[in-house]
Amino acid sequence: QVQLVESGGGLVQAGGSLRLSCAASGRTFSTYHMGWFRQAPGKEREFVACIGWSGGSAYYADSVKGRFTISRDNPKNTVLLQMNSLKPEDTAVYYCARHTGIGAATTTSFYDDWGQGTQVTVSS
Repeated sequence: QVQLVESGGGLVQAGGSLRLSCAASGRTFSTYHMGWFRQAPGKEREFVACIGWSGGSAYYADSVKGRFTISRDNPKNTVLLQMNSLKPEDTAVYYCARHTGIGAATTTSFYDDWGQGTQVTVSS
């Protein structure tokens, strides 16, 4: 099991930026694909972005493509989500998660370990 702790959320005006960080425990972090999801009030948790174990590949939801960038620092056991040009509809609790290695990277079912989440609020 991997312990994940997100940070970096907050309140920002539309058009602003935030950088989320996810710190992971464990010595095998560099072997996992990692993902970011978000959940707005009254809505299901949705995929935001994922990154391969080496950091060489990334995939984004259409809603954030071109505005968000996912990256990782394996020696520091950290996954980052840089969020630019934020919109009010980006308001949600953001979670990082560890992919099981099997199954679609965009589906919550194929992620084993989750952080507690960090709130992002974008005002208009």
